[in-house]
Amino acid sequence: MPRFRPKGVLERTAAADLWKHTLSKIPTVFGRLVYLGTLRDPNSGAYRHHGLSAAFGREESGRALKQSHEELFQSWLEQPLAERAEDLKLYLLSLDDSPASVVEEWLRSGVYRTHAPTDASEAQKRHFSKDLKALLEVFRNEFAAGPRTQNSSPPE
Repeated sequence: MPRFRPKGVLERTAAADLWKHTLSKIPTVFGRLVYLGTLRDPNSGAYRHHGLSAAFGREESGRALKQSHEELFQSWLEQPLAERAEDLKLYLLSLDDSPASVVEEWLRSGVYRTHAPTDASEAQKRHFSKDLKALLEVFRNEFAAGPRTQNSSPPE
């Protein structure tokens, strides 16, 4: 079956197209990890994206999604903890739901563990989960305290 490729719109590869038209529009590394994790079928582990598959085929688009997820995950792990904290906070603040409620749900359910790629090593997955849980605990306290104004002082 021929694929429709409008000239000048798509990139030459599925990975390039994914980055240019989708991932580059997501402002945080963590947001990109979440997005790619949601494209992985929980039954088969295969990555699926209708538009990318229609343009590049299921195999090429699946490879591009999987590879991008693995690269972003590695990039996340290599960032200093302070940068990961800032990136995660920006992601949480960008959501429609309150950051406090998201943090509580993630800590309760452990859903954040699903954002790691399936092929990551067990050590990488543990590192990711441990650090993420610690950051979420910090944010739980920060978001529960509410925003501070310049004139407010800590309780005595």
